[in-house]
Amino acid sequence: MKTIVITGTTSGIGRQTALKLNAKGHHVIMLNRNEQKTKALQKELVQPAQSTFIFCDLADLKSVKSAAEKVKVGFESVDVVLNNAGGIIPDRQTTKDGLELTFQMNHLGHFLLTNELIPLLEKGKEPRIINVSSEAHKQGNPNFDDLQLENGYSSMKAYGNAKLFNIYFAQSLHDKLKDKGIAANALHPGVVDTKFGSDFKGFLKVLLKLFKPFMIKPEKGAETSIFLATSDEGYEQSGLYWKKKKPAKTASIAQNEENRKRLWKESDKLVKQVLTESDAA
Repeated sequence: MKTIVITGTTSGIGRQTALKLNAKGHHVIMLNRNEQKTKALQKELVQPAQSTFIFCDLADLKSVKSAAEKVKVGFESVDVVLNNAGGIIPDRQTTKDGLELTFQMNHLGHFLLTNELIPLLEKGKEPRIINVSSEAHKQGNPNFDDLQLENGYSSMKAYGNAKLFNIYFAQSLHDKLKDKGIAANALHPGVVDTKFGSDFKGFLKVLLKLFKPFMIKPEKGAETSIFLATSDEGYEQSGLYWKKKKPAKTASIAQNEENRKRLWKESDKLVKQVLTESDAA
C-alpha cells in the first residue's frame, strides 16, 4: 500500500485518480478546499478508511503550509505527491497573497507543498512526485520580469506559462532529488471533458462546446497519473514528460535550463516573501 498525497480530487481527473488509487488499496490523502464534496467522495471509495481529507487552498500559501504540517503530523512517510489541482480562468485575478491566481494555483502552491513534504518522501518506498501539466505548455513564453502578468494578461498565456512551469518544476526536482532516490515527472492527461474553462463566455465557450465530443472522459484522463503513481516505470524513469503512459517530447522551450533555474529562484523568493509577511501580520 502506498501513501499518496493528491490535490484537487473533488472533480475531473483528480476525482477519478483518487477513486482508482484507493480501489487499488492505496491510502489517499486528499488536499481540497471543499470539505463537503470530499466527504461525499469518501463515501464512494472502496476503502473509505484508507483516505484522509485535509483542507488546502492553493491560492493561500499559509493554508498550503498548514496542510503540509498536518500531513507531517499524521504520517511518518509519503510515497507519492501528485500535484493534480489546477485550472484556467478568463480574467486576471489576484489571490489573498497578492499573486496572479493561475500562477499560484497551478504552480506556486504546489511548489511550496512539495518542498514541505520532501522529508516525508525521503522516508517513502520508491518515492515520486508527479505534476499534471498539459500540451498547453507549448503556448508558454514566460517573462520573468512580469511573472504575475500585470501587463498584457490573457488566460491562455497565463495557463500556458503555468503548465510549462509544471514541467520545469519536475525537471528541477529530478536534478535536486535523484541522489535521494526520489523521482519526479510531469504529464499531459489528454484533452479531458471536465469543468475546465466553464467560466468562459462568448467565443471561447462556444469553441469548448464544439470540442466536447472529441474529448476523453475523466476516467481515461486519469490513466497516466495512476500509471506514474504506481508503476515501476513511474519510479525508474524520472525527469520526463509523459503522454498516454509513455515518455513524450516537449516543446523546445521546456528544455530551457536558464528558464528552469530562474523559475526555481523566483518561486522560492516569492514563497519566502509571502510567508514572512503572513507571519508578521
